[in-house]
Amino acid sequence: MVSVDEIRRLARLYALQNAVRHGKPPMAGAVMGKLMGERPELRERAREVKPVVEEVVAEVASLTPERWRSELEELAPELIEELSVKKEPKRGLKELPNATRGEVVMRFAPNPNGPPTLGSARGIVVNSEYARMYEGKFILRFDDTDPVQKRPLLDAYRWYVEDCRWLGAQPDEVYCASDRLELYYEVAERLIEGGHAYMCFCSREEFKRRKDACQPCPHRDTPPEESMRAWQDALDGELPAGSAVLRIKTDITHSDPALRDFGAFRIVDAEHPRVGDKYRVWPLLDFESAVEDHLLGITHIIRGKDLMDAERRQRYIYRYLGWEYPVVLHWGRVKIHEFGRLSTSSIARSISEGTYEGWDDVRLPTIRALRRRGIQAEAIRRLFLDLGVGENDISISLENLYAENRKLIDSEAARLFFVRRPVLVSVHGAVDAVARPPLYPDGRERRRIPVPASGGVARVYLEQDELASFAEGELVRLKDLYTVRVEGGGPGGRLGGRLHFVSHEMHGKPKIVHWVPEDGIPCVLRTPEGDLEGIAERGVREHVGEVVQFERVGFARIDAANGKVIAYFAHR
Repeated sequence: MVSVDEIRRLARLYALQNAVRHGKPPMAGAVMGKLMGERPELRERAREVKPVVEEVVAEVASLTPERWRSELEELAPELIEELSVKKEPKRGLKELPNATRGEVVMRFAPNPNGPPTLGSARGIVVNSEYARMYEGKFILRFDDTDPVQKRPLLDAYRWYVEDCRWLGAQPDEVYCASDRLELYYEVAERLIEGGHAYMCFCSREEFKRRKDACQPCPHRDTPPEESMRAWQDALDGELPAGSAVLRIKTDITHSDPALRDFGAFRIVDAEHPRVGDKYRVWPLLDFESAVEDHLLGITHIIRGKDLMDAERRQRYIYRYLGWEYPVVLHWGRVKIHEFGRLSTSSIARSISEGTYEGWDDVRLPTIRALRRRGIQAEAIRRLFLDLGVGENDISISLENLYAENRKLIDSEAARLFFVRRPVLVSVHGAVDAVARPPLYPDGRERRRIPVPASGGVARVYLEQDELASFAEGELVRLKDLYTVRVEGGGPGGRLGGRLHFVSHEMHGKPKIVHWVPEDGIPCVLRTPEGDLEGIAERGVREHVGEVVQFERVGFARIDAANGKVIAYFAHR
């Protein structure tokens, strides 16, 4: 249950944000709406929450605009950033057309030449959610029939299954196309026998010239019996690689050249990572995917609007064989600003060249990298389910994902001190003290950070940049510890390593800085922009594998604490 103190804390943050957004005192109704939207479990307690919100709004309204911004920057700088993030309208998942409960079969069909990326997660999440909505079936199918250009990565098969499970999209069935070539051969032979497919021996250049001129391949009208013999020669290894292509007959004068007698199989002499050299006649994606969608009973397909030509080609196969084509929904591209046009193949190249440390490098858009940074599966699910299925291209920022993640982790992430670019500073006139800052934002637990003083001198780490801002005689509050006076300081950080203890109490409105005691632990915070070296409080060792919030720095997942702490930055 959310405590009154936590309600008050959140209300103040949202009141400050509202005031900064509009440049005038906050409105209680707007703050109440934001609070209920972020914490829906409070809706049934609206009668209790309303007076708390009104009281907090009145307090914030009495402050100056300068104080609104400075306090919000101190308490929750991410809410300042959120004001500049343009959010997409929430659309959600609409009803599937022609869907019968209990009979819907959805699929996600990746090429496993690398692990799932954030883009892959969209297909995984949306397809699995539709299957769940209609009490149907979700199939994970690996379209792994290109052993050359998009050569499968063996580990990726396992990674896809693991990441589907982590995203709450456990597949009901898993298939590998490379295990099912005999099924595709049977379909190909039916098409050859029916006069709907033929073996083409033109070179790629010659066929393109003929196709562009709406002229048929000279082998197009070969009798089915001869095409079947040539097909069998290919299967038996009697035709060299690249010497022939099995083509599906369409309309050679079609207005769209992409639909004119498209390729279905080619001969390749390359070992496949899973099945070795067992096969050398491999289906092209349009054929393999079309056949599998029928064999697996797929009822609905969600694909990019840029793949409409693929659908038109596949419909020829369905028409020739008397199959019913699945219902198709098209969606536009989702562009994520921070990642540009990174492709799986380009990432693989960069990993082999040493640009990235591996597929879970924090600079990459892979699910494995996002998991390591502390992004929650539910945040990814919410992002893509809210976007829904629409044909418009969408451009979003990772801030959209971070906003969802923040809602999930903010109240449960332990607060800890982490000092970047640390400088060890002496506090003279000090006595032994124990700081008791909150472990969680609602104050339900507190940390215990001893700060011993030997001979009246205590030593703490402060950030170099903050030291540079101190002025001679200035009062500074070491957060949740005590107030000190700067001695020997001045512009440019000429501190001389001396502070002087003043009081355990707050005096006036001093600058508040975070700190780490002398017995802190070296910590490396790995961020997309590079590593940050620093010192963290010793309590960080108790949170390995968890997401914490380094105060005034941001959320991070503690990856290891063997001597030196390794943390992966998530977001502010």
